[in-house]
Amino acid sequence: MKSPLVLLPLLAVLSACQSSLPLTGPNEPEIVQTLQEAPPGAAPGTCWGKDVTPAVIETVTEQVLLQPAQVRNDGTVEEPAIYKTETRQAIVQERRVTWFETPCASVQTPDFVASVQRALKVRGLYRGPVTGQMDARTRTAVRAYQKPEGLDSGILSLAAARRLGLATVERPTE
Repeated sequence: MKSPLVLLPLLAVLSACQSSLPLTGPNEPEIVQTLQEAPPGAAPGTCWGKDVTPAVIETVTEQVLLQPAQVRNDGTVEEPAIYKTETRQAIVQERRVTWFETPCASVQTPDFVASVQRALKVRGLYRGPVTGQMDARTRTAVRAYQKPEGLDSGILSLAAARRLGLATVERPTE
């Protein structure tokens, strides 16, 4: 049995590893709106979210004819065909990066998030308690709301916030 003093460094290493674990689940979006990242040409003072859809790659296995069969005039096979099996990777769908404008972090207060939760609850998409926290349930409901519009992300877009009646709509200049 090892002494407790030998185990202390090991416990320190394990606790350091645990604190570096991501806070979101495996299917949750990477929140980039808190970073100073924006698409090229973005207006100053705007906030952006980014949805990255990975490439879809499939393994393709094909039989390639190396030598055709040798068949006599009466139809008997003198020598069968020789094939080689080839396996390769093929990109079925390219990687896609989608940028979309989001409400800035200063706007996304607990009151704002509670309003988002209530708006999604009325539409039957959010089934949790109204907590004012942008938790996994809320992000799942946001994703369900935005997906029919073509954005499969748990980050609330500015367009979705406007459709929910929670963000100001730009008036056209006259």
